[in-house]
Amino acid sequence: MKRLKIEPSSTRRCKLSHMLLAVGAIYLVFLAFKFPHFLEIASMLSVDDSYAGLDSSSMVKDVEDSDLSKPSFSSVYKDAFHRKLEDNQNQNAPMMPSKEPLEDEKGGSKTIKPLQYRYGRITGEIMRRRNATMKLSPLERMADEAWLLGLKAWEEVEKYDGEEIGQSLLYEGKIESCPLWVSMSGEELAGGDKMMFLPCGLAAGSSITIVGTPHHAHQEYVPQLARLRNGNGIVMVSQFMIELQGLKSVEGEDPPKILHLNPRLRGDWSQHPVIEHNTCYRMQWGTAQRCDGLPSKKDEDMLVDEHVRCEKWMRDDNVDLKESKTASWFKRFIGREQKPEVTWPFAFVEGGLFILTLRAGVDGYHITVGGRHVTSFPYRPGFTLEDATGLAIKGDVDVHSVFATSLPSSHPSFSPQRVLEMSEKWKAHPLPKSPIQLFIGILSATNHFAERMAVRKTWMQSSVIKSSNVVARFFVALNPRKEVNAVLKREAAYFGDIVILPFMDRYELVVLKTIAICEFGVRNVSAAYIMKCDDDTFVRVDTVLKEIDRSSPNKSLYMGNLNLLHRPLRNGKWAVTFEEWPEEVYPPYANGPGYVISTDIAKFVIAQHGKRSLRLFKMEDVSMGMWVEQFNSSTPVQYSHNWKFCQYGCLENYYTAHYQSPRQMICLWDKLARGRAQCCSFR
Repeated sequence: MKRLKIEPSSTRRCKLSHMLLAVGAIYLVFLAFKFPHFLEIASMLSVDDSYAGLDSSSMVKDVEDSDLSKPSFSSVYKDAFHRKLEDNQNQNAPMMPSKEPLEDEKGGSKTIKPLQYRYGRITGEIMRRRNATMKLSPLERMADEAWLLGLKAWEEVEKYDGEEIGQSLLYEGKIESCPLWVSMSGEELAGGDKMMFLPCGLAAGSSITIVGTPHHAHQEYVPQLARLRNGNGIVMVSQFMIELQGLKSVEGEDPPKILHLNPRLRGDWSQHPVIEHNTCYRMQWGTAQRCDGLPSKKDEDMLVDEHVRCEKWMRDDNVDLKESKTASWFKRFIGREQKPEVTWPFAFVEGGLFILTLRAGVDGYHITVGGRHVTSFPYRPGFTLEDATGLAIKGDVDVHSVFATSLPSSHPSFSPQRVLEMSEKWKAHPLPKSPIQLFIGILSATNHFAERMAVRKTWMQSSVIKSSNVVARFFVALNPRKEVNAVLKREAAYFGDIVILPFMDRYELVVLKTIAICEFGVRNVSAAYIMKCDDDTFVRVDTVLKEIDRSSPNKSLYMGNLNLLHRPLRNGKWAVTFEEWPEEVYPPYANGPGYVISTDIAKFVIAQHGKRSLRLFKMEDVSMGMWVEQFNSSTPVQYSHNWKFCQYGCLENYYTAHYQSPRQMICLWDKLARGRAQCCSFR
C-alpha cells in the first residue's frame, strides 16, 4: 500500500518534465517562424525617420493657403482624410481613412495640425504590409475605396481649366436636354430596369399616363401571418408600385421616393382593396395615406385642389348610406333637388387593362383611372416636383406604354448657373482670428447647388453670422462626375464657404464629414459650441444661441431632438447587422438634421480619432450619441432635448426645420423678417 502512494508522485514528476519540454519546443518553433519578421522590423526601424511609406505628396498637391475664406480654391480639408487606412487597434471599430501627416507649406498660412501616430518609429512601409494582411471591416474597405477614388477624381479636377468650367455643358445647363414630353413602350421600360428617366423632373400641370394590366394573384408566404394562423401563412397577393424618385446624390443611398403609389388588389390586413400613398427620404417613411373604398372628409383643409383625397368605391361591407324612402319622399315633396349618387367598382381588376393618369396639381398629385378621379395626395414638405427625375414601375403588372407630357424645360440641379448667384453679398466673411461662440457645419452633396444657394441667401445672412460671432461652412465630398466636381471647385473658390473632403461621397461615410466638422470647429475657428445640420435644414441661429445660453456653462452640452432606447433595424435594405451593432438598443442620440455639442466633446472626438480608438458607425447621428455616451462616463454631460429641433418638416416656433426645399427656405426667411416663426406648406 505504501508503494501505491509513492507511484502517483513519481508519475506527476514525470508528466511535469514532459510538459516543460513541450512548452520549450513550442517556443523554439515560434521563434523559428517569427525571427525573420523581427529582423525585418529591426532593419526598417534603423532607417532614417524621415522616410514615410504612405506619403502621398506625389499623389495630391498641397494647396497654397488653408484659409477657406479667401477667394481661391483653398477649401480642401487637409487632415485625416488625406491619409490611408492604417492600424486598427480596436478590432471591433471601423477606423477612418488615414495618411502620413502633411506639413505646412513654407510661407503659407497656418493649416490644420495633422493627427499624430501612436506607432513611434514604425514607418509607413511596415504599416502598408500589415494592412495588406489585416482583415478590414466593410466600412473600412468602403472608406479605403472612397479615398482612392477621391484622389483620382481630385487629380482630374485640378487638371480642369477655368475656361473649361465656364464653357462646360453642365454649367450652362445643357448636360441633359429637357424635352416637353417623353414616352416609352413596355419593352423599353422592362429593358431599362423598369425605370423611365424624366430629365428635368416635373412641374405643375405635368402628367404621366400609364397603360398596363395587373397580374392575377399569386401565393406568398408571410411568416408573421403564419404565427397568427397556426402555421398557415399563405396569402394571395396582387399589387404593384408606381414611384416618382428623386436624384441620387450620395452613392450607396437609395434615391428619395417623392411619391409612392401602391394599389393592392387583394388588399392587406384590411382584407379589402387598398391604394396606399407615401414618401420616403433617407430610410425614413412618412405617414401613409390609405384609401380603402370609404370616402374621405370634404373639409376644406382635407381637400387637394378641390378634390377629396379618397373617392368611394364598392365594397362588400359598405354600409348603405342612402337615405330612407320616407326622407327621400319628403325632400321631393318640399321641392329640394336630389343629386344622383353613383358608386364605381375598384379601379383595378386582375387581368384587366387600365389607363392611369398621374397629374401634378398646385397642392398635390391627382390619380385618375379610366377617366375617373380615384385619389389625391398632397405634396409633402421637402419633396419638390423638379426633383422627380425618375419614374419606377414594379410589382405584379405588365406595362404596355408610358407617356409623360407638359414637362419643364429646365432643372436647377442640372443648371448651376441658374441658381448660383455670383454676387459679392453672398460671399462668406474671412475666418475670425478670435474665438467664436458657435460653428455650424452643414452637410451637403456635390450637386446640391440650389440648396447651398438657398442657405446662403437666408439664414446664413443672420446678424450673428454677419457679426462673426457664428461661422457656418458647407462640408462636401466628391462626385463620380468630374464636371460636377469642377463646378463645385468654382463655387468653393468664389463663395469661400465650402470645405471639400477629398473622398468619393457615400451615404455610409457621412460620419467622416461629422468628424471633419468637429476638427474644423476646434482647430480653425476655436468655437465654444459646434452645431451639425443638413443643407435642407433651416436654422434660426439667434434662437439656437438663446437655447444654448439657457444651459449650464459648467457642464458639457449635447442638445437636439433626442431619441431614447431606439432599436436598430435588423431586416430590410437598411438593416444593421449584429457585427455592425451588437447591442440591442442605440445610445441616446440627437437626430441628425440639427444638434449642438460643446467644444470639449468635439475635442474628445478628435483625440480619440488621433489615438485610432474612435469607433465609427454608418449612421452619423448614432455615432455622435455613442461618442457622447463614452465621454459622459468620465465627464458629466447635460443632455438637452427639444422637439423644436425638427426631424420631419416644420413645427410652429421651430428652432430648426428639416426637409425644406429652396423655395421653402426663402419663404421661412421672409416670414422671420416679419417676426413670425411660421412654416411654409408649399413646395
